[in-house]
Amino acid sequence: MNLSKMDKLTIAKDLSFRGVGIHSGKIVDLALRPSDSGEIVFRRTGAGGPGLVLDPRATGARNCSYLESEHGRIETVEHLLAALAAFGVDSLDVVTDGPEIPILDGSAQPFAEAIATAGTRPAGLGGRVMKIVAPFIVEDGGASVGATPDPGLRISYLIAFDHPAIGTQSADFRVTTESFRSEIAPARTFGFLKDVPELRRRGLALGGSFANALVLDDEKVVNGPLRFPYEFVRHKVLDLIGDLFLLGVPVRGHFMARKAGHALHIKAVRYLLDHPECREYVE
Repeated sequence: MNLSKMDKLTIAKDLSFRGVGIHSGKIVDLALRPSDSGEIVFRRTGAGGPGLVLDPRATGARNCSYLESEHGRIETVEHLLAALAAFGVDSLDVVTDGPEIPILDGSAQPFAEAIATAGTRPAGLGGRVMKIVAPFIVEDGGASVGATPDPGLRISYLIAFDHPAIGTQSADFRVTTESFRSEIAPARTFGFLKDVPELRRRGLALGGSFANALVLDDEKVVNGPLRFPYEFVRHKVLDLIGDLFLLGVPVRGHFMARKAGHALHIKAVRYLLDHPECREYVE
């Protein structure tokens, strides 16, 4: 991950994906198109309007991270954003014909490998990075997300579930393009069979299956094997990388998360926007 680059980057050629939306249950066609606009813009075909740019104040969490404006909403953006962040892609048109980004295999690996194959190219000057210059922490009950200064992007994450297949897990990564591809991107999202009826009553997880998530019953992973030891906490690291990129720029700092999720990730991102004493932009 080139955290000191001063050029905008886009992908070198069009990419396309087709898959189910994990919450909507609908088949979605997704296109990633090179752009020299200097922004990542999400567009939904047929929706009209200017598209949705990355804006932490126009996002939210609903068992995923989503972007929203008066022109509509696009959900489950975090895995794609994590892959874009890892490759430094910050100028792109993202076009989807559905209400969310397809979940594919539940990880960011399909996006990462497609971007690696396509390659990247400069998309104009004006790139910048955000540096954490003072510590901060946001908390919610026993959960927290905080950060301290660091020359690169480092993420330390701890999760704790009262489940024999998960328990307490921790991970600590210096995030680079290479470490993301090999150690983080393949980690899949996960869920519990006991939660499925309530999720579906709320209109969520309608497209969830053994093909796109790790599923646990009361004792074990139903559809193993795992791709990594501690795959569950690695996926949380993946989610945080994607949610941090809602800022639209690479971030340099040591982020420490404990029992967090999308809502608290986004709260931390908004805290950074509201407290300029904690960060600075390098242009």
